[in-house]
Amino acid sequence: MNFRPILFINGLLITILGASMLIPMFTDFYYGHDDWKVFALCIMFTVFFGGILTISNHSRDPFQLNVRQGFLITATSWLSISIFGSIPFWFSALDLSFTDSAFEAISGITTTGSTIIVGLDNAPPGILIWRALLQWLGGIGIIVMALSILPLLKVGGMQLFKTESSENEKALPRARDLAIMICFIYLALTAFCFVAYRIVGMGVFDAIAHSMTTIATGGFSTRDDSMGAFAGTGADLVAILFILISALPFVLYLKAIKGKAQPLLKDSQVRVFFGFIAVITLFSSFHLSSVLDIPLLDSIRLSLFSVVTIITGTGFTNADFSGWSAILTVVFFFMMFVGGCAGSTTCSIKIFRYQILFSTIKHQIKRLTHPNGVFITRYNGQAVSDDVPLSVIGFVCLYLLSFAAIALCLLLTGLDITTSLSGAATSISNVGPGLGDIIGPTGTFQPLSNTAKWILSIGMLLGRLELFTLFVLFSPRFWR
Repeated sequence: MNFRPILFINGLLITILGASMLIPMFTDFYYGHDDWKVFALCIMFTVFFGGILTISNHSRDPFQLNVRQGFLITATSWLSISIFGSIPFWFSALDLSFTDSAFEAISGITTTGSTIIVGLDNAPPGILIWRALLQWLGGIGIIVMALSILPLLKVGGMQLFKTESSENEKALPRARDLAIMICFIYLALTAFCFVAYRIVGMGVFDAIAHSMTTIATGGFSTRDDSMGAFAGTGADLVAILFILISALPFVLYLKAIKGKAQPLLKDSQVRVFFGFIAVITLFSSFHLSSVLDIPLLDSIRLSLFSVVTIITGTGFTNADFSGWSAILTVVFFFMMFVGGCAGSTTCSIKIFRYQILFSTIKHQIKRLTHPNGVFITRYNGQAVSDDVPLSVIGFVCLYLLSFAAIALCLLLTGLDITTSLSGAATSISNVGPGLGDIIGPTGTFQPLSNTAKWILSIGMLLGRLELFTLFVLFSPRFWR
């Protein structure tokens, strides 16, 4: 295997990451915080290391990349960015351990939103921007990966979403043009979100940070109370709107720009996504209003915000939903396994896989009563190849097995069952807050042991990279 393309791309991404540290450096310098010196040193080290990898592995001839290299590039790039992204946390005024720094960086770049930082209200401004920037960069990476790499690698049924640039299965698709268009849309949405937050009264600094983490559906906040700190301003409604926008397939936005807006309205994945949110919100609102005597409009607002942020894996909170009632706690726990649309910044199993799975189950039942019948699995009105249902079933089974393994490992560290189950779910689904008193909406992951934090960090990377992208590297046949 030729490792030069892998090292070159990793070096290029590390260099870009180092250059992006200029933003938090200038932020700290502007606010007069000494951490700007930390970022300056981190920039020199990161750019130097990334530059060496880039220059030493550069080739005048275009790289010819194959599927195996695609798996390695995907896995190693997220790992390397996580490692270098943790360095500013490690040496900042927060005085975090390496474990805590790595956890925060992995949570950021995977857009999970789980945090170990206590006292965000008084944290260095550069660190707050760096957390938001990591999630913002992670959001771009997730979309590019979902639209250009995963379809070729056929991970969990993602071959359904091949674009014009990913039809050649002998080489990885050229992601450059696709990435440029995605960045344009992503930047535009971030700018609109910033303006909307400013209109409802959010300060410039908070609006910049929250616009980045909203579009990335990451959920890192600049406040300990998250969106609850802006109660009564309308910030939660802005968050709901732009989270929903970010949870839709970005490939449909590309088509809309080209004058084809109908797919965005007719896509079955989009319709099911909004329908599911509507049903769960109505149920939750009715429960809050009738059982807990919360005014109807307030219950709708609280329910919609919580439902949207949990399903999409955005870690924002505006209330302690884990304390509302036992039945809602169970509902919200299972919502962690839903996710948004494929090709968006969201996480978890995702809507389209449930559609394929239920269609496959329906056809299996029909075959029992009509053995000679021919039943074709369809998605968006189009017949799908036989390998797609198999890929989806394999992904869902591995997902549930991985969740169970993570939960068991957390139990063995001494955590209670609620924290272990919700911690496993929130890590592999990249949701953010868990349930219970420790890692719930009002808590942090700081009290957990280092072992538990590393287990959760592995879970976050597994979930973000769609499981198979990492597991395949442990197969001996992959290296032959």
